[in-house]
Amino acid sequence: MANSAAISFKQLRALIAVTDCGSITQAAQLLGLTPPAVHTQLRLLEQNFDCKLLDRSGASPKLTLQGQTVLEAARAIDSTLGSCAQHVRALNEGKEGQVVLGVVSTGKYFAPGLVARLQKAFPRIEVVMKVGNRDLVLGWLQNRALDLAIMGRPPRMPPVVSVPLGQHPHVMIAPPEHRLAQMAEVPTDDLLDETILSREEGSGTRILMARYLDRVGQGRPYKTVELGSNETIKQAVMAGLGLALISRHTVTDELAAGRLVELPVAGLPLVRQWFLLHHEDMPLTQAGRTVHDFIAAQNGSFLPA
Repeated sequence: MANSAAISFKQLRALIAVTDCGSITQAAQLLGLTPPAVHTQLRLLEQNFDCKLLDRSGASPKLTLQGQTVLEAARAIDSTLGSCAQHVRALNEGKEGQVVLGVVSTGKYFAPGLVARLQKAFPRIEVVMKVGNRDLVLGWLQNRALDLAIMGRPPRMPPVVSVPLGQHPHVMIAPPEHRLAQMAEVPTDDLLDETILSREEGSGTRILMARYLDRVGQGRPYKTVELGSNETIKQAVMAGLGLALISRHTVTDELAAGRLVELPVAGLPLVRQWFLLHHEDMPLTQAGRTVHDFIAAQNGSFLPA
């Protein structure tokens, strides 16, 4: 009766080597063993299967029917182990695995192109992109649901490790036919007379807009209308429903095509930085480190011109 629990990889590799080499002596040289050691492994293998695997009556060993069956299984096991070793090596070197990348909503205009670069450079690393406003991304970081994140100003909490990626300008936009678009410089009072379209609470752009208008208006009230996405804001501005302070990276195409204009307002553009960051108390995996270093080395070349 076969004793499969006692079968070892050394025994199976001895059978493969003898079959491939045609003799125990040559198999021993291939395996770096002595001929008696190879003979011992074959004898143990036959004992464990309780049958003859090799017919040694001729000039060279020949496989029995049972031996052919065991050889097929041995080759499959050897191939699987080789594939496993390659995968483990790739994981150890950070060339394989999964990385979850969080991106604030404004970053969705360049993040897909960045992920495409990563897929081309590291086809065996799966980069999962999660997009949300600043509060959502911070919540994911806090809950350790992200390996890496791309956003503006790094938070105080949770504690993070960050590196700058490139400039992030914010501008005031209007439709090209708007009265303020005809001015060489827009007075702050005229700006605050307009309806300002803003993102939802929790958005980094909303926070930046409120700080800027409170500063230049010295606390003067102004009318705002809240909209839930940059796309909606762009369409609303083009329709003449108001002005908006928005990331220039979100309106690159519209500005180039003349569907929107950048207003010449004192103190604008507000130039911030994009940052790549990760939770300080959550060490990066090897794949995470590979993705982190690749993004950092791009020097912001993936950002809209």
